[in-house]
Amino acid sequence: MDKLVRATAKEGQVRIVAAITTDLVNEGALMHLCAPTAAAAFGRMLTAGTLMGTMLKSKQDSLTLQIDGGGEAKGVVVTAHADSSVKGYIGNPNVDLPANKQGKLDVGGAIGKDGYVRIIRDMGLKEPYIGQVPIRTGEIGDDLAYYFTVSEQTPSAVGLGVLVDTDMSIKASGGFIIQMMPGADEFLADTITYRLEEIPSITEFIEKGMNIEEILEFIFEDMQLKIHEEIKPTYKCDCCRERVERALISIGKRDLEELYNDSKTEELKCHFCNKKYEFSHEDIGQLLKESKL
Repeated sequence: MDKLVRATAKEGQVRIVAAITTDLVNEGALMHLCAPTAAAAFGRMLTAGTLMGTMLKSKQDSLTLQIDGGGEAKGVVVTAHADSSVKGYIGNPNVDLPANKQGKLDVGGAIGKDGYVRIIRDMGLKEPYIGQVPIRTGEIGDDLAYYFTVSEQTPSAVGLGVLVDTDMSIKASGGFIIQMMPGADEFLADTITYRLEEIPSITEFIEKGMNIEEILEFIFEDMQLKIHEEIKPTYKCDCCRERVERALISIGKRDLEELYNDSKTEELKCHFCNKKYEFSHEDIGQLLKESKL
C-alpha cells in the first residue's frame, strides 16, 4: 500500500521525506496510457511531486514541477499539494526507448538534456515563486538534487525509481528526498552519501516487500531515525465542468462566437486526467450570454 512519511535523523540534523507510490503511479500511467519509458519518466515526476508537495508551508499552497529537455517525452508537468495529492501529464505518453547502458529504462534519453527543471510555488501572493536550473542528466532525481543544492542552498539527495512489469503495469515505485539541515555535521553528510551509493535502488527494496519505514531504517541504521508523520499519497485531479467553462470564456468573445456560429459540439479534454467535456451549440450560446463579453 502507498505511504509517505516525514522523518528526521541524528537529532534533527537530517530531514527526510520518503514514499512508496506504486498504486499512485500505476493509476497515472494507466490513465495516460503510458508506454514503459514514458511510465518511468512520468512516475518519477509524480513521485517527486508528492514528496515535494508535503514540504509546502500551507495547505492552500501548490507546487508545479516542469521538466523538458527536448527529448521524445516532450516534457512532463506535475502539480502537487501539501496533502501529498498530485496530478500531471506527459507530452508524449507513447515514448519508449531502448534500454540505457545500465540495462534500465532510458528516462534520461526520453527527457533530454537541452532544457530546464522549473519549480513554481503558488503561495497565494500576486506572483508565484519560480526557480529553475539547467537539466544535468534528465534522470529527474539527479536534476532535482541539483536544484535543491543550487537554487535553495540545501544539500540534498533525491532518489526516484519506477519499475515497469512485463504486462506494462507498475511493479514498484517510490522515492525519497534527504536534506542536511543548517549546521549539520559534514562527516554525517559524507556517511549518508556513502550509504546511498552502496545500497540497492528503492524499487529493489519495494520489490522485496519492504515498507517505507523498513527502507528508511535500513538506510539510517544507528542514526536515531524518527518518523513524525504518515500520509497516503494520491493521484487527484480537481477538474470540473465549471473550470472548463471558465477556460472557454477566457478565449475571448470573437473566438467564442466563432465556435457558436460553427453550430458544432465542442469537446474539451483535461490534460491531467483525460476526462472529456462536451459543449453543444446551445451550451456555447449560453456561455456567451452569461459571460457578458
